Amino acid sequence: MRVNIDPELTDRTSFYRLLTATVVPRPIAWVSTSSADGTDNLAPHSFFTIASVTPPVVQFTSVGRKDSLRNVEETGEFVVNLAPEGLFEQINATATDFPHGVSEFDACGVEREQSLRVKPPRVAGSSVALECELHSTLRIGDSTVVFGRVVHAAVDESVMVDGHPEMALMRPLTRLGKNEWGTLGGIKEIARVPYQG
Repeated sequence: MRVNIDPELTDRTSFYRLLTATVVPRPIAWVSTSSADGTDNLAPHSFFTIASVTPPVVQFTSVGRKDSLRNVEETGEFVVNLAPEGLFEQINATATDFPHGVSEFDACGVEREQSLRVKPPRVAGSSVALECELHSTLRIGDSTVVFGRVVHAAVDESVMVDGHPEMALMRPLTRLGKNEWGTLGGIKEIARVPYQG
């Protein structure tokens, strides 16, 4: 037997919790931006994925109008930093609802690293950083999807094996439901089966 839930008859928070508990695990875009006046912002966004390969475009969703979205709209630039397991507490701390104008880098003790192609800094302790220029935004209901063209990728040599980032070395965090986070468990490998018709 199933429980039937109509989103039209369910309050927003309850249905949000249902969605985030069932669409799991979700990769985390730890997005760094800079405001027009130069204040650096850093926030985790767990509605995140790849939008296009050619050109390389990634996307994250801002639920509501947060500083990440405002800064991207003002400057047209952002960085997606890998959210590594080792920085779990700092990643969570940067999700705090700080007042506008407060830098999460400073408030949460996150070390910066200068980016190569964009103004917002990278997270020094993150092994992968995707420097992005704004491609476009799409408003859907109470949220805005931000599409960024990747103009530079910086990967720490320590996580590279045979020229490719190694999952077990990157140790990415994921978001689950409620206050739950996921760490890297077992990894299975299987090749795709080609059609032999």
